[in-house]
Amino acid sequence: MCRKIGRGNVTCFLIEANHLPMKNLILLGAVVVLATSIGAQSTPADRNALTAAINEVQAQQIEIADNQAKIDAKLATVAESVRVARIYSSRGGR
Repeated sequence: MCRKIGRGNVTCFLIEANHLPMKNLILLGAVVVLATSIGAQSTPADRNALTAAINEVQAQQIEIADNQAKIDAKLATVAESVRVARIYSSRGGR
């Protein structure tokens, strides 16, 4: 729907603005939030399982960080060995 505003301006809307008043949208949003919060009640067993899963993920992240540090150290050692090998090969001639 298009309507002319002023002398030459035309404003087009897919849905006419007066069909969706802001109060209805806010009310609908409040109902959705209320409905999802009612359905999302968790039991102590669910909380315990979630806590255990979080602790396991944190332990895995620590292990991954340690492994990454080891990989970086080995990579630095290999890079240094390659650098030294290039130096010796360039001095050795043909």
